[in-house]
Amino acid sequence: MVGLIGIVIIFITVFGGYLLAGGKMGIILKSLPFEMIMIVGAAVGAFVISNDGSGIKHTAKDIGKVFKGPTWKSTDYSDLLCLLFELLRIARTNPVELEVHIEDPSDSEIFKRYPKILADVEAVGLICDTLRSGSMNYDDPHQVEEVLEKRIEATHHHNMHSTHALQSIADGLPALGIVAAVLGIIKTMGSIDQPPEVLGKLIGGALVGTFLGVFLAYGLVGPFALRVGSVVEEDAHFYRLIREVLVANLHRHAPNICIEVGRQNTPMQFRPSFTDLEDALKALKKDAS
Repeated sequence: MVGLIGIVIIFITVFGGYLLAGGKMGIILKSLPFEMIMIVGAAVGAFVISNDGSGIKHTAKDIGKVFKGPTWKSTDYSDLLCLLFELLRIARTNPVELEVHIEDPSDSEIFKRYPKILADVEAVGLICDTLRSGSMNYDDPHQVEEVLEKRIEATHHHNMHSTHALQSIADGLPALGIVAAVLGIIKTMGSIDQPPEVLGKLIGGALVGTFLGVFLAYGLVGPFALRVGSVVEEDAHFYRLIREVLVANLHRHAPNICIEVGRQNTPMQFRPSFTDLEDALKALKKDAS
């Protein structure tokens, strides 16, 4: 919703200011379709050349993040901490029972209580693989933390592909706008024998190319790239929280302490209060008893 508001503000202020200054939309509207074909078509073609099929699909899908925002909300962080608490409590009291949950999470009654987390392959993989490693005596906290950090970093690098691809398009759009403008000037030079009013319209139409290239780059595509990147960064905190809790567990802290470590590492805007989380954990203990 915020993204749509931003787009509306951009169009109203840019074109509204132009009209208030006495500008006329006729020249822009007449040249717009042809300039858009050249500029946007060239930008899309360059994007296709520089990306493979999966990268193209990934970027197209991630554009929706501009409007949807982060995948993980405040309730998801609370759910994650509750899920980890249940698993850690079982790991301490009955390691054999834990294997049932981490070997087939889709059939686990614990994981099924948190369907959004269960649907995320990376989150489930981080949790289950780390707990499985601990059960195989691969429990050096420092080594596990390093492995998790590298895995999270690799996932983060992959998820940042879209923002880099969009930023590359934004960087190229002003130059493509100049290309379209130059072509418009070439067309104008072919009509150099026409009266000034005709030449003025032709030159104005040519300059629409420069305007569009800059406008699209700094008004739309560039901000899209920044927003996608910020959303990816926010979502990465979810996986880092998993790392912090599971590494704290390897240091043999009590499950409650591990979860508090996770709560403290939750981004401020998503962090549950101590009291709310404590009440949620008490409810889990009550249900288990």
